[in-house]
Amino acid sequence: MKLVSSISWNFPGLETAEKLKEHESTVLRFMSEGRALCVKEENVVVGVLLFSKKHNMICCLAVAPDYRRHGIASALLSKAIEMLDRTRDISVSTFRENDPKGIAPRKLYKSFGFIEGELIEEFGYPNQLFILSAI
Repeated sequence: MKLVSSISWNFPGLETAEKLKEHESTVLRFMSEGRALCVKEENVVVGVLLFSKKHNMICCLAVAPDYRRHGIASALLSKAIEMLDRTRDISVSTFRENDPKGIAPRKLYKSFGFIEGELIEEFGYPNQLFILSAI
């Protein structure tokens, strides 16, 4: 999947060809199980959001670099929030405050009402949970 390879530099844990292939398989599995939202242009996936209803969380949100700042991430996130259980908190992990990779995603999540949560590490990289409180 071209999207995964085009954004791998921005996702800790996808540094090797093996890890990249694993993530591509994960994306395809989520798609086949109905746990993914995709935006396509001319039959090419340019945006994807993976989610878990069981854990009520956003697992991954990615938009191809050439398609950013066109509202794709907002549309995907809005639809995912509709599909998840709003009577429970919704969580997502993203980059920490002083990480340049986190500027856009943190701004996006905050615009949807997510608040900063606990500091965590994923794939040996410092991240932070963001929480959208239950209603």
